[in-house]
Amino acid sequence: MEDNRNISTPDEELEKTEERTEPDATTADSDGKTAETQDPSEDEDEYERVCMLCRRPESKVSYMLDMPDHLCICSDCAKKTMEPFVTGELDLGKLFENMPPNVSMIQFMGPNMGEIPQRQKLKKKKPKEEVQELPLAERLKKLPAPHQIKASLDEYVVGQEYAKKVMSVAVYNHYKRVESGTMDDIEIEKSNMLMIGPTGSGKTYMVKTLAKLLDVPLAIADATSLTEAGYIGDDIESVVTKLLAAADNDVEKAEKGIIFIDEIDKIAKKRNANQRDVSGESVQQGMLKLLEGSEIEVPVGANSKNAMVPLATVNTKNILFICGGAFPELEDVIKERLNKQASIGFRADLKDKYDEDPNLLQKVTVEDIRKFGMIPEFLGRLPVIFSLEALTKEMLVKILKEPKNAILKQYQKLLALDEVDLQFEDGALEAIAEKAMEKDTGARALRAIIEEIMLDIMYEIPKDDNIGRVIITEAYIRGTGGPRIIPRGGM
Repeated sequence: MEDNRNISTPDEELEKTEERTEPDATTADSDGKTAETQDPSEDEDEYERVCMLCRRPESKVSYMLDMPDHLCICSDCAKKTMEPFVTGELDLGKLFENMPPNVSMIQFMGPNMGEIPQRQKLKKKKPKEEVQELPLAERLKKLPAPHQIKASLDEYVVGQEYAKKVMSVAVYNHYKRVESGTMDDIEIEKSNMLMIGPTGSGKTYMVKTLAKLLDVPLAIADATSLTEAGYIGDDIESVVTKLLAAADNDVEKAEKGIIFIDEIDKIAKKRNANQRDVSGESVQQGMLKLLEGSEIEVPVGANSKNAMVPLATVNTKNILFICGGAFPELEDVIKERLNKQASIGFRADLKDKYDEDPNLLQKVTVEDIRKFGMIPEFLGRLPVIFSLEALTKEMLVKILKEPKNAILKQYQKLLALDEVDLQFEDGALEAIAEKAMEKDTGARALRAIIEEIMLDIMYEIPKDDNIGRVIITEAYIRGTGGPRIIPRGGM
């Protein structure tokens, strides 16, 4: 006897469920008119769908199969998943015999099958027909010229004239190369840079200012955390992962960004050959392909590759790499080379001639850096090498008051919010600079000294509404007196 009951397919059941659960597309307002509600999928239009099993984005697979709960699976994974059922190796009835009633398959399989977090989603690439590129001449005109880049750096960085000029030209040439592409048989090479300078001389600050001026994503990585693949620490590709995160997971934007790798001197070759060098020469070798330009698969929104994180392919061909380091023992290598040039006879130099030279790093050569422990292949991919000057007392005084974001201007703004005028005597500024020179940590020492001398003042001012002006005196800095407090009526 035939069973005349309605038997619906799984697809039909899914459609009925969606009809029951999906909210109406329109809602009635106070006048009785209907208004469209905001579609939650509108925010997802700019992101690619990612396979819930292999985590490959939609652009890397042939097609995606949509599933309930905003999930999708690529055709390859769908085929692999269904093979055991087709061949009879897996019994579907036994698989779901313990499933609780009124629980969907997705809920039964656990929370890990849910939606991908927003920070791990890849942005879609715009179709080529939608992108209206300007002619090359117009794109090049929009690039700031070297003198404009240097003028902007002058507003924030005191001194370092040679370093700012070298950076301005190198950055301008790099982005001309990016905009022009491969126009003919002549291919322009990358202008990666190596900055050498004592701590606190402004290496990181210059790179930050440069990225802000050019409006490109910037990633700052520390070379001390990088290790050879398979060891505890960050893999070399993690620096590209940070850049992708800074570009809001937009691969096209990240491929035109800047990566600054600080403390690059810490990955020099170890002189003790008895132990494995997992954070020295091997890291330099691994960075060669990054510096020159290659396609690298990096995890999106995570530090390590795993099955639950989507991967993005980033081409480092147009990424500008800037490496910086203090190279503390490099001065001894330079002294040894300079003393060998004339050590015998009437033209012989004194052995201690260069001991008091504050700008000895300005005399550095590629050979000196190679002797320090950087391999030739690594240095060959950093064609622009320059040194920063050691900060003098006069430069420290200018750093205190001249840049747009000067430390004194920050504190003057803080006290201005309390309607108090803050002033510094010239002698006080010189005393602060002298104290900073003793600490030997460059411009970073200025902030620590200002924080210390301003602590009591910042604590007492909110207590008294009659204070109108505070003058920091030289005697207060040297510990022989106090600041001058002027009431509002005496101003």
